[in-house]
Amino acid sequence: MAETNSQKNILRRTPIVCVMGHVDHGKSTLLEYVRKANITDAEAGGITQKIGAYEIEHQKENGDIRRITFLDTPGHEAFGAIRARGANVADIAILLVSAEDGVKPQTLDAHKCIAGAKLPFMVAINKIDKPGADIERTKQSLAENEIYLEGYGGDVPWTAISAKTGAGIPEMLEIIDLLAEMNEVSGILEKDAEGYVIESNLDNKRGPSGTLVITNGTLRKGQFVISGNALAPVRIMEDDRGKSLESATMGKPVRIVGWSKIPDAGLPFRVVKSKKEAELLIKNLPKDISGEINVSKDSSANESENIVIPVIIKADASGTIDAILHELKKVGSDRAKIKIISQGVGEISETDAKKAESVEGAVIIGFNAKIDNRAKAITERSHIVIKQFDIIYKLSEWLIEFLKERTPKIKTEEIQGSVKVLKLFGKIKDRQIIGGKVQEGKISLGDEVIVTRRDAEIGRGKVRELQRLKNRVDEVTAGMEFGAMVEVKVTVAEGDIIQPFVIVEK
Repeated sequence: MAETNSQKNILRRTPIVCVMGHVDHGKSTLLEYVRKANITDAEAGGITQKIGAYEIEHQKENGDIRRITFLDTPGHEAFGAIRARGANVADIAILLVSAEDGVKPQTLDAHKCIAGAKLPFMVAINKIDKPGADIERTKQSLAENEIYLEGYGGDVPWTAISAKTGAGIPEMLEIIDLLAEMNEVSGILEKDAEGYVIESNLDNKRGPSGTLVITNGTLRKGQFVISGNALAPVRIMEDDRGKSLESATMGKPVRIVGWSKIPDAGLPFRVVKSKKEAELLIKNLPKDISGEINVSKDSSANESENIVIPVIIKADASGTIDAILHELKKVGSDRAKIKIISQGVGEISETDAKKAESVEGAVIIGFNAKIDNRAKAITERSHIVIKQFDIIYKLSEWLIEFLKERTPKIKTEEIQGSVKVLKLFGKIKDRQIIGGKVQEGKISLGDEVIVTRRDAEIGRGKVRELQRLKNRVDEVTAGMEFGAMVEVKVTVAEGDIIQPFVIVEK
C-alpha cells in the first residue's frame, strides 16, 4: 500500500517530558544535572534565565543523536493546574522516588496526576548514592501502592539513578527515547506551530514574556502568536540558553518577548499571519477564555457566617500562580475559607501593600517574589502579615495552620456514655443517692451529667461520689452496676437516663 503525502510528512519529534514526585526526592537536582551535562563550560556561566523548559541532546549507543525537552515547572501542583485546563503538554512522565524514603503521599499524588493525564511514564529510583539507599525496599514500597515495575510484577519501566553523580542517567534517557518511539510521538513540520504556554512572567526591562512548547509544526519570525486574550509578534524568540532564533520546530521550548499582556500558563497558542487577524480573533473570544483557576473571589450569601481570610498572591511566574491556586482549592473548611482579592506576577509592590492595608485582616503571600522597600515599610507600619515561600506545599501547610489560628473555637458537648437509673436510695436537698448500670461508654467521678426522661432533658448535675462493690472508684465502664451521689436539682426516678458529657473546643 502506497504512503499518502500526509503520512510522508509525519515525522518523529522531540518528546516533552515532565518530572514529578515528592518535593525532597531530587527533582531539581536531576533537572540541573541533565541540563548542565548538556552544555559546555563556556555556556554554563551565561545561563541565568529560567524559562520553564529546556531541550537536551542525548547520544544513543549506536551514535544517533536524540533531543528531549524537559519541563521545569514547580511540580505536580503546576501540572495539575495545567491539566485542569485540559492541556496535554507532556508526552512522557518520570515518577521520581527516593531510594532512601520510598513512596510518600506526594509520590502518590504525582502518580494520580500522571494516571489522570493517561501519560506513558517510567520510574526513576533516585539517591542510590546515599548510605540509606535500598532499591529493593523502594520497589516493594511501590508495589504496595499498586505501582508495579518491570521484573517486579508489572510493566512500568524503571532505572536506578543518582541525580547527584549522574549514575544511571544515560539509561534513564534511553528509556525515555524508547517510550517516545513506542508511543509514536510525532508531528508535521510544515504546519504553522501549535502548542501550549507553559510559563510566563514580567521582565522588568522587556515586558511580558511567555515560554511556548511547540507540539506540532514550525514557528517563524514575522508571525504572530495568540493565547487566550494575549498576543505577541514573533520578533524576539529565544531558546532556553537565551540564543536568538529565526525559527523553532516541534518539541522545542522557546521564549517569546513582547506580549500584549502576560499570557496564562496552560492555555494553547496558535499562529496567525498579522496583528490585525490576531486582534480580530481575540475580540471574538468568549469572555472566560483565560481559563483562570479561581479560589473564592466572589462574596457569597453565607460569607458573614464564615471566617474569611483575604489573600493577595504574588509569584515569579503565571504557571506558579496557577499551581498555587490549584493547591489552595484544597484549603479551608465549613467555618473558614480564603478569598483571593488580588493575584499577579512580579515583586510585592507598594500597590499590593496598600490594598492589604485597606482590607481588614488581609494577608500577602509571595512565592519567589521580592518585596520592594515601600511595600516593606507599609507592611511593617500596619502590621500586615506577609509570608514568602519557595515550596508550594509549605505554603499550603502554613495557610491551613493560619486558618486554624484565626478560626474562633466553638464549644460542643460530647456525650461520654449512657447510664440507666435502677434505684433511688435517698435524697438530701439536691444530693441524691442512686444505683445505676452503665449501658454504654463510661461514667467518671466529677463528670457533668444530663438527666433525661423519655428522651427529654429534665435537668443537669454533677457526679460527687462513685462506688463499685462498696469501694470508691474513679470510673465505671459499660456493663457494670454502681452506686453514686449525683448533685442535681430535679428528683431522679427509676428508668431515667443519665448521660455524662465533656465540653470540647473545636
